[in-house]
Amino acid sequence: MKASDGRLPVALAAATATLLLAACGGSGNKPTGPLAACGSGAKTATAPSPVSSGSWPFPNGDLANTRDAPGSMISSANVSTLAPAWTFRLTGKAAEGIRPYGSLAANPIVQNGIVYLQDLDSNVYALALSTGKLEWQCRLDMPERSGPGPNGVAVVDGVVYGASPTAVFALNGTTGRAIWANSKLLSSGQGTFGIQPQVANGRVYLASQYGSAPGGGVLLALKASNGAVLWRFNTVVGPEPGVQALGLGAGGAWETPLLGSDGSVTYGIGNPYQTPAAAIGTPARLLYTDSAVNLNAATGKLRWYYQGVTNDFKDYDMQASPISASVDGVPVVIGSGKMGYVYEMNAKTGKLIWKTPVGGHNGYDNDSLLALEHSSTVKAPYTILPGNLGGVLTNLSLADSSIYVVTCDLPLTYTNLTEPAAVKAAGPATGQVKALDLATGKVEWDTKVPQLPLGAATVSNDLVFTTLYKGVLIALDRHTGNVVYRHRLPTSTNAPIAIAGNTVIVPAGALGTGKEEGGNPQVVAYTAR
Repeated sequence: MKASDGRLPVALAAATATLLLAACGGSGNKPTGPLAACGSGAKTATAPSPVSSGSWPFPNGDLANTRDAPGSMISSANVSTLAPAWTFRLTGKAAEGIRPYGSLAANPIVQNGIVYLQDLDSNVYALALSTGKLEWQCRLDMPERSGPGPNGVAVVDGVVYGASPTAVFALNGTTGRAIWANSKLLSSGQGTFGIQPQVANGRVYLASQYGSAPGGGVLLALKASNGAVLWRFNTVVGPEPGVQALGLGAGGAWETPLLGSDGSVTYGIGNPYQTPAAAIGTPARLLYTDSAVNLNAATGKLRWYYQGVTNDFKDYDMQASPISASVDGVPVVIGSGKMGYVYEMNAKTGKLIWKTPVGGHNGYDNDSLLALEHSSTVKAPYTILPGNLGGVLTNLSLADSSIYVVTCDLPLTYTNLTEPAAVKAAGPATGQVKALDLATGKVEWDTKVPQLPLGAATVSNDLVFTTLYKGVLIALDRHTGNVVYRHRLPTSTNAPIAIAGNTVIVPAGALGTGKEEGGNPQVVAYTAR
C-alpha cells in the first residue's frame, strides 16, 4: 500500500525532524544541548518497575525472523487462562491516528522487563512489562508518510534505534535521551522512512519507502555508534516509465530485513506502483521491485536476487520479512508478499526451490508477465484476487518443519486501467491461516477466518497466534489448524503481537470500520497462569 497526497515537502519535513530530534538530544549525528524533551518522566534509573521474565528481543522475535516466541510459557495447556494484565493508552496527536491506518502498526520489542514500541506518529515509548507503566517517552509527533508504516524500533545493547519519516536516531534505552540523530540520509525523491530496522554487528539496517526519483527507494546500513552511512543500495534500475508518469514511488522496503549467518542481509522489496495501462503500453522488468534482494551485509554489494512478479501493476510487493531456515542441511530463505505466494530460495544462490500460492486467487496471476511479453488481453473493469490489500500482507512464522502464513482475501476491481491501484471492493474481506511444509511447500492445513487477519503469524509452543482486524485475538493448534482460543480486544488492530514469557502484548490501534470497532488506540497485555 502507498500513502496519499498532502504531505509536507521533503525539505521542510527534514528541517522539522532536525528540530524535533534536537529536543531529544541534538541535531545532526552528535546531539548537543539539554535533552529535556525525550526521556520525559524517566524514572527507571532511580525507581525501576518490577522486572518480569520473558523477552521478544528483535522485531520478529529473532534475527532469523521466525516469529517463534523465544522462551514462551504459553501453550494449549494454559492459553484459556490469558487474562488482561494492563493497558497503555495513547494520548495527544498520536491518539487521533493516521487515516486510514490508525495509530499502531509496529511489533513491540521486549528486553529486560521493558516493552519498547513506536506509534505511527514516530513517538517512542518504554513501558514496564509487569505493569504497563510509562518509564519514558520520546514524542516527535511526526506522522509516517509512506503508507501503513509500520514504523517500530530495534533495541541492542541498551540502545533504542528508530526513525521519523526523514531521520534515523538512537536513544538511551534507560532514559530515552538521544545519543545521535541523522537527518541527512535521504535526498528529494528517495522516499521516507517507515520500516522497523534491524540492528546487528554494529550496523543499523533499514530502508526508505516510496522513492519516486531514479533508483527508487534506498536500502541503507548505518554505523550503530553514530549513524554514519556505511552503504546504500538503489532498489530500482533501468527504465521506470510507469513510475515517472505517476510521479509516485517504487521499490524500497517495508518490513524488517533478514540478517543471515553467512554475512548477508536480505530485504523484501516493494512494487513499482504503475498503472495497468503503463505496464501494458511500456512494459519492463523493473528490477529489483517485487523481489528478495540479498546483499553483503558489510558492503551492500549484490549477491543475488529473486523477482517474484515482473512488471507488476497490481501494487503487490514482495515486502514480507524474509525468514532464514535449513532443509536437509541446505540453507534457504523464505519470502512472500501481497501477490499471495510463498517462495523458498537457496540462500547461497537465490535459485527458486518451490513456490506455493496461498489465499484466494482468481486466475489472473500471470497478467503482468503477459503484459511484458506483449500478450495482454486485460480490459476494464478488471477484478483481481489477491487484491492490493492481500494476499500475504503481514509477516510469516516458522517452527520446526512448518511455515505459518496469514492471508487477506479481498477482491478489488479496476474500473479503468489508468488507476494506480484497484480500490472498488468486489467481495467480502476475509482471510485464511495456513501451514506449509518447509521442505516442499505443500499445504498442511488451511483455516478460514471471517475477517482480515492483520496481526502476522506468531508461534508459541503448540499454538500459532494472529489477530483479526475488527479486534479479535485468536490462537490455532499449529498441528491441526483448529481455533482453540478467541478473545475480543478493546478496539480494532492491524499490528503484529509480541509474546514474552507468559505475556501476550497486543498493539490495538487501527481505525476500524465503525465507531464500535476503531479509535481509543492502546497497547494491551494479557498474562497466562
